[in-house]
Amino acid sequence: MGSVTETANTAAARKVTVIFVLGGPGSGKGTQCTNIVQNFGYTHLSAGDLLRAEIKSGSENGTMIQNMIKEGKIVPAEVTIKLLQKAIQGSDNVKFLIDGFPRNEENRAAFESITGILPEIVLFFDCSEEEMEKRLLGRNQGREDDNIETIRKRFNVYMESSLPVIQYYDNLGKVRKIDAAKPIDAVFEDVKTIFEKVNTE
Repeated sequence: MGSVTETANTAAARKVTVIFVLGGPGSGKGTQCTNIVQNFGYTHLSAGDLLRAEIKSGSENGTMIQNMIKEGKIVPAEVTIKLLQKAIQGSDNVKFLIDGFPRNEENRAAFESITGILPEIVLFFDCSEEEMEKRLLGRNQGREDDNIETIRKRFNVYMESSLPVIQYYDNLGKVRKIDAAKPIDAVFEDVKTIFEKVNTE
């Protein structure tokens, strides 16, 4: 057995359980994350929320992130991962849901090499484009990006970048696919079945 690398050391010492939650815009993953937190005691980490909080904090890092977003640049994977890592290390909990991340293969590879953490499972909320469109248009209250062209664009970007990630983890037997087109309660029944297994494994 070789020694654990320095970066992985802190996480490995605490035996952290990480679950990635993936699904297109409107697949209902936010609602289900709330249910999982309430029922199974996970801490919910959203990459987007962490970036916004960092910007709000006014730190040097936050200013850099804000400028990149203003210039229409993509925030480097390392920046997001370091924020996720900090949140994991700064928490008393050892069970985490990471929502909407990794967005692409580069994110995935960087997360594993920087944190040394492999996800326990990947929850994939599978939902047809038609169903997501219907939901996003239905909730069109105050989200100016929820018009049909933007929705289709977001969906295509999501499919192109996230599918390779899902395929990668599927090859490792880690993907748990959920039919997200069902009503919320029925979806949560499926989620519960998966989490009861995770907690006993």
